[in-house]
Amino acid sequence: MNIFADFNVRIIKAVQALDLKDGDGASPDLSRIAVEPPRDASHGDLATNAAMVLAKPTRQNPRALAERLAEALRADADIAAADVAGPGFVNLKLKDGFWQAHLTKLLGEGRNYGRSTVGGGRKANVEYVSANPTGPMHVGHCRGAVVGDTLANLMAFAGYDVTKEYVINDAGTQIDVLGRSVMLRYREALGEAISEIPAGLYPGDYLIPVGQALAKEFEHSLLQMPEDEALAIVKDRTIDAMMAMIRDDLALLNVHHDVFFSERTLHADNAKKIRSAINDLTLKGHIYKGKLPPPKGEKPDDWEDREQTLFRSTAVGDDLDRPLIKSDGTFTYFAADVAYLKDKVDRGFVDLIYVLGADHGGYVKRLEALARAIAGDEVKLTVLLCQLVKLFRDGEPVRMSKRSGDFVTLREVVEEVGRDPIRFMMLYRKNDAPLDFDFAKVTEQSKDNPVFYVQYASARCHSVFRQASEQLGEAKFDRNRLAAATALLADEGEISLIRKLAEYPRLIESAALALEPHRLAFYLYDLASSFHGHWNRGTDNPDLRFVKVNDRQLTHARLGLVQAVSDVLTSGLTLIGADAPTEMR
Repeated sequence: MNIFADFNVRIIKAVQALDLKDGDGASPDLSRIAVEPPRDASHGDLATNAAMVLAKPTRQNPRALAERLAEALRADADIAAADVAGPGFVNLKLKDGFWQAHLTKLLGEGRNYGRSTVGGGRKANVEYVSANPTGPMHVGHCRGAVVGDTLANLMAFAGYDVTKEYVINDAGTQIDVLGRSVMLRYREALGEAISEIPAGLYPGDYLIPVGQALAKEFEHSLLQMPEDEALAIVKDRTIDAMMAMIRDDLALLNVHHDVFFSERTLHADNAKKIRSAINDLTLKGHIYKGKLPPPKGEKPDDWEDREQTLFRSTAVGDDLDRPLIKSDGTFTYFAADVAYLKDKVDRGFVDLIYVLGADHGGYVKRLEALARAIAGDEVKLTVLLCQLVKLFRDGEPVRMSKRSGDFVTLREVVEEVGRDPIRFMMLYRKNDAPLDFDFAKVTEQSKDNPVFYVQYASARCHSVFRQASEQLGEAKFDRNRLAAATALLADEGEISLIRKLAEYPRLIESAALALEPHRLAFYLYDLASSFHGHWNRGTDNPDLRFVKVNDRQLTHARLGLVQAVSDVLTSGLTLIGADAPTEMR
């Protein structure tokens, strides 16, 4: 039900009927023909660039070709007018009957309206959040969680086979530090006096219950074991406790992953998966032994002026080659990334999407290069970077959390303002733009608060039906009866609202293909604004009100329009992960 795709097909047929030829006498390439809303709504309902992209290859004047195309399109039964504008755009005005019929179809689709097959069932892996299991989720994770989760929802709605994934970074030095931090809390739970937490360990109070649980389970026995053996037990228990906390925190935000992938599995069996991935790259000619020049500026701690096993990533688009095995035979962190990406490819994913914080910008080229080396053109890898979120309360920066030690937890933010304002507002800027989040502004009830404005539109739709039920004495309004009356909608405001609804399927497809979930939040705000605007017209002019007691058929038609608005608002808010309320409290 994407009307833009529908008219693209119609326009291509009209172009083919013109029997155009390029300089070689062949039919011209029609793939660049696009149908979009015109920049100025007064110019019509649809605009196409067909004449402009075909003029040069067919050696014709673009405006003259546009006039020929416009003349052909005027024969279409749904087109009221076809006019040429600018250098060769063709603007189309559609008949009211087309919009009325489209609303009828929309009501038949219900909340499946906008669902698409553009993804073609492609297997997509969206990895997001993937915070180290060393503490509760903080607000820095919040934006990536919302962007990744909404994008996955959006892609699934657009026809992709999507897996939501979280990689548990449960290997490496940070886990050793975590284990030692909890050992300290364990001893504290056994009655030892613990003064200030030593530098380098995790100081947060959230580790106290973990230490207490260990003391209850093991009493003093951990202290009687060899240190490595005791630490291994502590790390396992702590990772489980931290992941339970993280899952609970994410659930507060309505974020639920399909897969939690343990990095430890890559290191199991003498790092079998890592060795296999490196061997695969070796067979493809991407691995060599050599030295790397020192990086410009300050040398990182892991830089070595010795021969190492290197990934020739510069041959596949990276800025520099990457070490995989150090001179002492140990693997680098990137070696695990190699095995993990290969594991995704082996699982059949062809779209690999990583949602990372802005501080991971240096990972983009190396991951893209790695995907090319492992799978060539068979997979598409995209990294989305989420810029920082700054918290304010009435314009003043929010202080850090006492419980966490040095950051504001996600739980604290959700408990103060609620899930829906967070999910909506984290999408109200593109992911690569900084975002200011003010606790006061996102909870105020005004047009200036986008999430309130959109949810208020949803509640208003339901209030219209309650009012209609009271005044008409109908307990329930059948969709088929509402759809059968849509031909009575003739007011320009009503038709304009149908036009806005008709943009939804195109929005779903374009946002999914571009991996830009923020477009959905913007669209919902625009739809809510259109609905509120039409409501206000009814306040000024009683003839335009949704409920007309003396004209039941017209009321049914208008209720059909309200139902359609409600369906799209509910659909969009559900994809965002927010509620579509039936009333505001």
